[in-house]
Amino acid sequence: MKNLDKWIAVIFLVISITYGYSSAMFKLLPFELNMVFLPNTLPNALAVIAGMLCLLIILSPAQPTESEMQLPEDGEAGTSKKKFEIGQAAMLVLAMIAFALAIRPIGFLTSTTVFLIATGWILGERKLAWMIPIAAFSAFCVWYLVQETLGLYLRPLPWFLS
Repeated sequence: MKNLDKWIAVIFLVISITYGYSSAMFKLLPFELNMVFLPNTLPNALAVIAGMLCLLIILSPAQPTESEMQLPEDGEAGTSKKKFEIGQAAMLVLAMIAFALAIRPIGFLTSTTVFLIATGWILGERKLAWMIPIAAFSAFCVWYLVQETLGLYLRPLPWFLS
């Protein structure tokens, strides 16, 4: 199929428009009307960002396909085929499942930090001196925003510490 990426972007554009419309039509409770951060603020922002990215893909010039490109004379150079990393993708899916199962027993901060480090390692990052503090800081920031901004309680530490 020619321009498969544009057709996928059209499908995602329809999904993001539907998602944005449904989040904009979400009925707010009376006490939520005067809040700074509403329950539908993030979904609205996600729908707008996704729609803009989809439009960027749709309106960008089409890239030539492999069959349209001229191959060099020797036949070897420039004929790189895409190599799909099925094992890497399977390991990422298993890491996501393990993360979902670990949130309650070991807490959000610990499980998220370990998840970020493990997935970074799976994807090829080997600088633990950078990954550990960045993962811990990111996990703390997400936990703090969810806890304080949205008011949702996430157990930050393992069950035996909290």
